[in-house]
Formats: sequence, C-alpha cells, structure tokens
Amino acid sequence: MIEATAAVVDTRGGPFEPETVLLDDPRPDEVLVRIRAVGICHTDLSVRAGRTPAPLPAVLGHEGAGTVVAVGAAVTRVRPGDTVILTFDSCGACPPCLGGRPVRCEHWAALNLFGGHRLDGSATLRGTGRRGGAVLHGHFFGQSSFATHALADERNAVAVPGPALPFELLAPFGCGVQTGAGAVFHVLRPRPGDTVVVFGAGAVGLAAVLAARLTPAARIVAVDLRPARLALARELGATDVVDAGADDPVAAVLDLTGGRGADHTLETSGSVRALRQAVDALAVGGTCGVVGAPPAGSEVGLDVPALLARAPRIVGVNQGASVPGRFLPALVDLFRAGRLPVDRLVRAFPFAAIEEAAEAAEAGEVVKPVLTLP
Repeated sequence: MIEATAAVVDTRGGPFEPETVLLDDPRPDEVLVRIRAVGICHTDLSVRAGRTPAPLPAVLGHEGAGTVVAVGAAVTRVRPGDTVILTFDSCGACPPCLGGRPVRCEHWAALNLFGGHRLDGSATLRGTGRRGGAVLHGHFFGQSSFATHALADERNAVAVPGPALPFELLAPFGCGVQTGAGAVFHVLRPRPGDTVVVFGAGAVGLAAVLAARLTPAARIVAVDLRPARLALARELGATDVVDAGADDPVAAVLDLTGGRGADHTLETSGSVRALRQAVDALAVGGTCGVVGAPPAGSEVGLDVPALLARAPRIVGVNQGASVPGRFLPALVDLFRAGRLPVDRLVRAFPFAAIEEAAEAAEAGEVVKPVLTLP
C-alpha cells in the first residue's frame, strides 16, 4: 500500500482534516498519480454539507492534476512521468461506454458519487492512526484527489501533451471547465445569430461564457446576483449582463431579444428559481441545459400549457456530455492559444489552507479555488 496525506471529511458539515492514509496498490487498469493541484468544486462542498448524498468518512476532490507515478500492467494510455488531468470515471464496458458516451455510463453514480469504492466493492483507501486501518470511502469521481496521491482508473486519467503548463491551471479542466464548455459545444451548439443566456457566473457558468464566445452566437447574456461576477463575465465575452438581485431575468432577456426570448439558456447555479426563469426566458423551440445541481429531491414547477405552446427542450447536462480523452486536450489547446482564458477564474491556495479556500468558495469570494501541493 502507498502512504499519502489526505483531507478527510468525517461527518456531515465537518471540516476537511489532514490525515495520513493508505492507498491500495494499482490494479492492472489503474494509475497512481502524484497530485500537484486540485480544484474545489461545488459538488465537493455539497457532499460535505450533506446536500448531495455520498458516504462518509471520505476523501473527496475530483479536479486533480498531477504526474503519473506508477501504472498497472494493462495500462496503455499513460505512463510514469506523464502530466495528467483527472476527470469523471466510467466502467468502459456497458453499452453507453462502448458506444462512445462514457458520461452516460450505466454505473456512473456508483463510480463517481454514491459508492465510495471500486465497482466490485473493494476499497481504495484506509485510515491510519486512530482509525486503525479502517476503510475510508474513496474513489470519489474515480480519484479522491484531495490528497498528495490519488488512485485513478486509466479511463479517467487524461494525458496532457505539449509544453508544460501550471498544474493549478490544468486542474479545473477536469470538471468545471469541461462541464461549462461542453454544455455549450456539445449540447446547445449555438448557430449564427443565436442568443445564449447563462444563469450563474461561477466557474461552470463563466466557462460556458468563454465557450459561447467561440461560437457564432450573436448575444451572450450572463445572469447572476453578484456585480463583481457580472463585471468579470463582461470581460470574458458576455455581450450583456443581468443583475438578478435588481431585475427580473426573464423580463430582461425578453427586452434584450425584442420579446422573442433566448435560443439557448444554461442553468448552472443549482437554484430551482433560476431554472424556472431559464425555461421561461426561452424562445419558441429553444433549449434549456440544466447543469446546476440543487439538493437531492429538489423539484421545479413548470407551466404545462406554455410547454405545449412553446415546445421548449429541457435537457440535463452531465460533465458537458464530454468524451474526456478527446475533449480535455482540445480545451487545453484552446487555452494555450489564448482563446479560453480559464486562468482568469483561478485563485491558488496551499493545500494546508483547504478550509480557507472552501470558505472563500462558499462565500463567493473566489470563482475557482485551486489547492496546490509541492
């Protein structure tokens, strides 16, 4: 087994506490990664708070970036020394996986959120000291990267070719950037002259704004409650912004579009109120992509006669509907070319300051906090 330092959450609402843990040795299809940076995502904080169900005590973290240390005997996609981005896991064997749609993996929930272990039930992490070798829930999004080392599957470790980039800038690509940009590129697919409205100017929403700027969309509207986030959205490519604390977003979108409504909306905040607004702001036949995840069991009311008359398309979007092995290197290339400036979203914190970084994220003081490790 491999010794590592990890930030462990023991109980619902509890702190991230550094502990020495033991990782299982890599199996034939697994890789051991030395984590150099890891982003803090809304989902990590939602699990800790108990809004998203997942077993505890656990090591969370699912935006890891680092260097491959060791690989299993059957691994062919990466090798020791490779720089990799860690992303969501998939089984690789179910019909959706075999059909090139890993985000629709039949075992997605078990592998990424609710299992806390490998698909066969075996543990990847054990505690030391006071825990006496007891099993810890790991394998979070196939990685549990709030740690100095992470054990991942070959399928969710994506090599980053080309010149070296700072690890703190690579880490957010594995979830937040992939999710926002993928929702635009893979699901909404704006056409020339279209209007795209993004509800929520957090990391996912701003990644969507950056992606929309690279499409033929004529109007890109950002909606948020924080003026500073809206100012940043304008700097990153939004043609218009709406302060949802001062104005009715639906009325504002209708005004901006001459009463027609938006061709595409994307709800990234996890607010059911914002989701209803995102649907109501659509033009006839428009598409609303749903990315934000409110607490489990949340529901939203919709005007059924309006659905019949206006024929909106409402689609859930998980991880940007992406195939990470292809999409993540392409996104990194866009960043290198200066066309996807995700560095504008990132603030780095040392790993030991994980609580400070989490508090800054919860308070909205930082768009994308990223923990760095030596």
